Amino acid sequence: MSKYQPRGLYFEDFEVGQVFYSTSRTITESDIVMFAGLSGDYNQIHTDAVFAANTSYTQRIAHGLLVTSIASGLVMQSGLIEGTTLAFREINNWKFAKPTYIGDTVHVEVEVQDTKALRRLGGGSVEIALSVLNQNDEMIMKGVWTVLILSRPEA
Repeated sequence: MSKYQPRGLYFEDFEVGQVFYSTSRTITESDIVMFAGLSGDYNQIHTDAVFAANTSYTQRIAHGLLVTSIASGLVMQSGLIEGTTLAFREINNWKFAKPTYIGDTVHVEVEVQDTKALRRLGGGSVEIALSVLNQNDEMIMKGVWTVLILSRPEA
């Protein structure tokens, strides 16, 4: 018998307007190399320093989907939805606003936009607006995620 106790919030704990913040994480060259290998995306803007130096970015940039994945991990590490997530359901209105460079440090701001009880699933849908910010608090990407969250167990 497992004694694991989820530390994430249950569906009933979420309220529209709540704001949460993640810790920060620095994007490394290793992150980009490993993501290119995992995804198969070896676009030169990510993997070729000479090529990237001759673009408007002047240096390599992280894959947008890499940073999106890191944002997901930062939200999970915050404990906000750890152990209470039923499913990650949707990503909507995702915008890549600024490039992320090797050495940039990112964090995530999360705001609850909507909740909808789904009793038949044993929880509900929580719509959260995410803003991924760099070390200068510049928004580099944003969008809305819909996550299915467990209801609080009855005692």
